[in-house]
Amino acid sequence: MSDPINVLTLFLFNIVLVNIPLLYGTVGEIVVEKSGSLDLGVEGTMAVGAIFGYLAGCAANSLAVGLLVSFLTAGLCGLLFAVLTVSLQANQNVTGLTITTFGLGLYFFVGKGMGERWPAMTSSSSLVGGYAALEIPGLSKLPVIGKALFSHNMLVYLGVTMAVLVWWYLNCTKTGLRLRAVGENPGAADSVGVNTLLYKYVHLILGSGIMGLGGFYMALYMSGSFEGSNCWINGYGWIAIALVIFANWNPVLAVLGTLVFGFFNTLQIYSGALAGTFPGALGWLSTVPAQLYKALPFIITAIVLIASSVREKEGSGQPAALGLNYFREER
Repeated sequence: MSDPINVLTLFLFNIVLVNIPLLYGTVGEIVVEKSGSLDLGVEGTMAVGAIFGYLAGCAANSLAVGLLVSFLTAGLCGLLFAVLTVSLQANQNVTGLTITTFGLGLYFFVGKGMGERWPAMTSSSSLVGGYAALEIPGLSKLPVIGKALFSHNMLVYLGVTMAVLVWWYLNCTKTGLRLRAVGENPGAADSVGVNTLLYKYVHLILGSGIMGLGGFYMALYMSGSFEGSNCWINGYGWIAIALVIFANWNPVLAVLGTLVFGFFNTLQIYSGALAGTFPGALGWLSTVPAQLYKALPFIITAIVLIASSVREKEGSGQPAALGLNYFREER
């Protein structure tokens, strides 16, 4: 019989390890939505950041280059979204869906175009080393939670740190306050001298760049193994959009939301081990169809969306002007 402590530790460890890309996608979308824009192109944006960041990281044998390129290429998706919706006043929902289609198409086009020239992650010692566990002295030795929370690769710590920094930026800086004003009432912000156009452009690019980092993480998690039929992102972009609502547009709460969704996402992998190790309490997990486990994250996403639609608006962090194009001439 498996060691119960070891099984539980690995289960908790993988909840964090596998689902941190959701945090990057969610925090990036929060930055975008705080500017008043609703970008449904998270899936495609993450895919663009994933493939170009991975290829650049392998070519340069540098984790830093991979992170930078994933941020910049995903940021270009945000720039495209800004040009179409902010400058040209295109419909935001349609534009976001178009970017998702474009991003996924570009992902498969580039991947299949590389063919046998596709680089193996093992050929880049920097990427392999960057994804290796980095234990926090003292804390990583704690029973169960030590390995589960404090023995991860640097991108996990970067994601959590970024969530906290974005919260601080939005709530404790003048620039963040002005951004929130643009998202709540762009006309009022414009009337007191805030450059709404600049704020929307900058934060659409910044938020999309953060999404791209999540895509790059997924590339490393999948060991850079490209498949012609499945994308590395695998629906995480759509779940991230729902997580924004779950977290009430709060980057710190997004960390908790990632763990909640991560629990259901990881359960499909460890249900058998949990059922075998704890037959009395969790033996029933082995009787649940595998298809249900795979659908659980998306079922929870649907429940979150339904609950948010009937929830009282009072206390919601949703920007009042979210999804509405701003016509300065009508101010």
